[in-house]
Amino acid sequence: MSRLLAGLALPVCCLLAGCFKPSAGLPQGEAAYRVMPPADPNREIAEYRVGVLDTLSIRVFQEPELTFDEITVNSAGTFNYPFVGEVAAEGKTPIELSRELEAGLGSRYIRNPQVVVGVVTSAAQRVVVDGQVVEPGVYEVAGTSSLMESIARAKGLTFTGVEDEVIVFRNVDGERFGAVFDLRAIREGRVADPEILGGDRIVVGYSAIRGGYQDFMRLVPLVNVFRRF
Repeated sequence: MSRLLAGLALPVCCLLAGCFKPSAGLPQGEAAYRVMPPADPNREIAEYRVGVLDTLSIRVFQEPELTFDEITVNSAGTFNYPFVGEVAAEGKTPIELSRELEAGLGSRYIRNPQVVVGVVTSAAQRVVVDGQVVEPGVYEVAGTSSLMESIARAKGLTFTGVEDEVIVFRNVDGERFGAVFDLRAIREGRVADPEILGGDRIVVGYSAIRGGYQDFMRLVPLVNVFRRF
């Protein structure tokens, strides 16, 4: 019995000792906000530009055979469209694509076509929320978001989540950056809520103490069983 308890206690002690801390070495506090600042309320929102693997909708007035609920931009940044052929979409706004398709259709096939291009899903505008959250996953963001909004989409932290150990990773010009934020300080208004961009990855840290407590509580029924014998 004592050997069993000793064997189960070892990993719990290791957790309580903090064997691994993924945020070690990453900027925190003011340094974190220099890497990933909050949104600028005076900044104009840039028009969305289509990226690879985005899904578009294309509607042509009174032309149902040329209307599509979903057309996917391929990995080369293009898609094929009837009568127009291959269309380069990456980096263009939906309005620019609408005008381009109108020009292509109107040059030979349709008189004064009216085309509306919309974005159904955006591969570039997705945020990964991972770690100790209730519902880890990939979430769509409309333009930009904030850290608190992104955590809320994942239904908040689990019992073992650490509020001051929330890491945001971001790729900038092929280089990966990371910064650590404190959700409690953000919620209480003591610090700003950092801006979250499409492509960011959020990881909520694990509380070794709370995790050890959970392990202990799972162990208690097992110990009671052995005491009966």
